[in-house]
Parts: sequence; structure tokens; C-alpha cells
Amino acid sequence: MELILKYFADFTEIQQEQFSKLEALYNDWNSKINVISRKDIESLYLKHILHSLAIATVVDFKPGTQVIDIGTGGGFPGIPLAIFFPETRFHLVDSIAKKLKVVEEVALGIGLTNVSTQHTRAEDIKNRLFDFAVSRAVAPLKDLWYWSAPLIKKGHAHDLANGLICLKGGDLAAEISASGLRPAMVPIQEVFPEEYFNEKYLLHVRK
Repeated sequence: MELILKYFADFTEIQQEQFSKLEALYNDWNSKINVISRKDIESLYLKHILHSLAIATVVDFKPGTQVIDIGTGGGFPGIPLAIFFPETRFHLVDSIAKKLKVVEEVALGIGLTNVSTQHTRAEDIKNRLFDFAVSRAVAPLKDLWYWSAPLIKKGHAHDLANGLICLKGGDLAAEISASGLRPAMVPIQEVFPEEYFNEKYLLHVRK
């Protein structure tokens, strides 16, 4: 929790309490339904929560904004972002039901009211539009854009234009080339100067 407060200072008491409760809840639920590796659960605030919050450093979601988290897994980046932006609606989607069980129980455990879940593949969602799609290391950029583009409405009411924001790592040159896209790219280590974020990036593709 101290790591989060190192970079973000103006949380409400409720937000601080919600962030602080995540460790015990994830440890408990991860022992029942494994959604985070044992190695990573010990660094939950660095590798999952702070990593997710990199998105909050490039866009300030306005009240009423609709965001879909594609392939949310154990709830990242959706759960930390939902705490950070309590007036933004987050729809967390995954094709594996047991992962969403963890997400739902964690959200319930910390009193999140701005999160919904859906057991489905993103490409099967119809008749819904969002301002942004977010995702973390779920699939190649080409696939992420193929899935998310039909779900994003055009607009530019934020610092960033509506679109896809994803967290990725490693040498992305071939992946970006294969996608045919020209994403804006932010090295996360420039935002959070921690060794873990070396060669980790935030990508934005505008609709």
C-alpha cells in the first residue's frame, strides 16, 4: 500500500481503505481459485495494482465514462482503476468464469459499486458501446484492436481520444508492425521509476 501512496497522494479515506483491503482479499481468493501466480501475489501492489494504475497517469476518466476491461483475469487493470475512478463505470469481461468469481468477490469485499462483469469473449458482445477499452497483456495488439474497435464509440472528451489503452512488455516492434496500427507509446518506467517496469509500456490506439 505504501508503494501506491508513493505515487498517488490524494485518495479519500474510502479509497485508501479499498486499496489496503486488496492484499488480504486476493491472498484469500487466490488460495481457492488461482488467478495470480504465487510469485506475483507476493508483489501484488507493484506487479498488479501499480501497473494497472499506469493508465490513470495518462487519462483522467470523467464521471459517467464507460470502460470495458477485456480479458480482465483476476481484475486487472479494472479493479484498481474502479477504485481510482469511483464515478466511472467499468465492465470486466473474461472467458473464464472462475476468474470472474474472484473479481466479483473482491469487488463485493471492498464495496465497489461501479463494476459489472460478463462471462464472455469480447468479440461476442453486441449492442454495447464504451468510451475506452483497457487490457493488460492478454493478446497481440492486432487481436486486441480487432476485438475492441467495434465496442468503442468515437469521441475525444478526455486527454486521450476514445480508444484502446493496453499494458504490454518486451520488444513490441514486430507486434506493432503486424497490427498495422500506429499506437502512442509511453514507457511506464518514466512514470513509475521502479526496476520492474523496465521494458513495460502503455499503448494507446485512438478510435
